[in-house]
Amino acid sequence: MTRPLTISTVNVNGIRAAIKQRSDDNRGLLPWFAQTDADVVCLQETRADDDQVAEALAPLLADGWHLASAAPHVKGRNGVAVVSRTVHDEVRIGCGADEFAAHGRYIEVDTGGVTVGSVYFPTGEADTERQREKERFMAAVAQRMSVLRADGRDAVLCGDWNIAHTEHDIKNWKGNVKKAGFLPEERRWLTELLATGWVDVVRAAHPDQPGPYAWWSWRGKAFDNDAGWRIDYHLATAGLAARVAAVRTERPAAYALRWSDHCPVTVTYA
Repeated sequence: MTRPLTISTVNVNGIRAAIKQRSDDNRGLLPWFAQTDADVVCLQETRADDDQVAEALAPLLADGWHLASAAPHVKGRNGVAVVSRTVHDEVRIGCGADEFAAHGRYIEVDTGGVTVGSVYFPTGEADTERQREKERFMAAVAQRMSVLRADGRDAVLCGDWNIAHTEHDIKNWKGNVKKAGFLPEERRWLTELLATGWVDVVRAAHPDQPGPYAWWSWRGKAFDNDAGWRIDYHLATAGLAARVAAVRTERPAAYALRWSDHCPVTVTYA
C-alpha cells in the first residue's frame, strides 16, 4: 500500500431496501455514500443478483466508483460486493471451496495495493446442519486466509462474521452461550485464527471494553439500550494493521435514522 486508504464495511440487509425503502434526504445507503470518506466499501447481504446490484448503485457508478459483486445462488439471500474509488486490478469470487463458490458469501479485490475481501458468514443454528455448514465455511475461509498471509500482500477481510468473539463483543453474552454466534467452538476458532497473525483492528483500538457494537435487532429496545453484537470485523494482516490511523463505528444517532440493522465500521490505514 503506497498511500492512506479508508475502508468501510456494512451489512446492508438488502441493498434495494437500503436504497429505496429507507432512503430520504437524511438517511439511506446512497446519502451515506455521498458523505463518506471511504475509498473502499465492502457490502454484505445484498440479496440481489449482479445486475440488480449495479442498477441499485448506478448513481455511484456514474460518479466513478467501481463495483465488483458476487450474486447469491438462492434468490433473496446472501450476496456480497466491493465498491471502490480505485480500479479493481483483480477480482476473485469465492474462498476456494467448491461448496461455496456460488453462494455469494466471499469476494476479494486487489485495489490500491491492498487485497480487500468482503465476507458474509452463515448465521448457523446450534446442533443442526446449518451449523455444520457454517463450520465448513469457517474452515474454507481460514484456509484462504492462510494463503493470503503466506502471499505477503497487505490484506484485510471485512464483513459480517456472525461470531461474537468475547464477552466484550455481545451485550447479553450470558443469554447466548449456547446459541450460534457465541458458541465456544466458534469463539475458539476465531481465537486460533487471530493467533496465526491476523489482527482484529477494531478490538485492538478498543481493548478491554464492551463493544463498540455494530448490529442491533430491529425488535424491542435493543438499539436504544445499545444491546448489540460486535460481529462486523476488519481482520488485517499484521503489516497493514500496524498502519491503522483511525477506527470508527458509525452508529446512527437515533433508531429512526437506521437504514440497516448493522452500521458501517470504518478504518483508515495510513
